[in-house]
Amino acid sequence: MGKIFVEGIKIYAYHGCFKEEADIGTNFQVDVVLDADLSKPAETDDIADAVNYQAVFTVIKEQMAIRSNLLENVSKRITTVLFQEFPEVTKIKLKISKLNVPLGGHIDNVAIQTENERA
Repeated sequence: MGKIFVEGIKIYAYHGCFKEEADIGTNFQVDVVLDADLSKPAETDDIADAVNYQAVFTVIKEQMAIRSNLLENVSKRITTVLFQEFPEVTKIKLKISKLNVPLGGHIDNVAIQTENERA
């Protein structure tokens, strides 16, 4: 077993409960850690046997483009699709941070983090 880290994904999106968030949008950062058996790609040195980081990024980008009120909803969608696309992944730890939060004061970000294991 091993862990694959895809961190610091910056995406502009329109998530949030406030009208301004839906109209104007803001910056988000997504970090994901995938638990998977890395022994086969380590032996074969073949991308077809590995969890392709580009494909992981594409899933995250596509799901972040679908507007939601809550980051919890976005996280569930991303996790569901990652488990569907990558059967070798056994656990996903996902953090979504909303940057520049419109809460009337200086806040670097607010974030949610979920951890899910394959059922």
